[in-house]
Amino acid sequence: MITGIHTLVYSDDPDATRAFFRDVVGWGFLETSPGWLIFASGPSEGGVHPRTWPGQTEPSIQRHELSLMCDDLEVTMADLSARGATFTGDVAERSYGRCAMLDVPGLEPVLLYEPTYVPAWTPRS
Repeated sequence: MITGIHTLVYSDDPDATRAFFRDVVGWGFLETSPGWLIFASGPSEGGVHPRTWPGQTEPSIQRHELSLMCDDLEVTMADLSARGATFTGDVAERSYGRCAMLDVPGLEPVLLYEPTYVPAWTPRS
C-alpha cells in the first residue's frame, strides 16, 4: 500500500535551499546524515497536467513542479517575509486559487497558493 509521497527538488545551491525550507518556511525535518535534511512538509496531494496546453505548439520542457499551499495567502506571505522571504510579481487570482511566486534560493520561484477548492487530503462526508 502506498502511504505517502516523497518530493524531490534539484537545487543549484542545496545548502541554501535546505536552510530556506528549515529557517524561513519552518518545516520540521530529520537529519539523515550531516547536512542532509528530509522535511516534514505536511499533507500533500498530486495532480497530473498535460505537457501541451490548448494553443501550445511545443510541449513544455518542465516535467515536475513544486507548489506550496496555505490557508491564508496574505498572512502566510507576511509571515514568510518577516523571516526573510521575497516574492516575484504580484498576487494572481486563478481558477484554482490566489497565488504568489515565492523566491527560493537555488531554485526557480515556487508557486505559493491559497486554494479555492477543498484540498484532496480533507476528509469528505
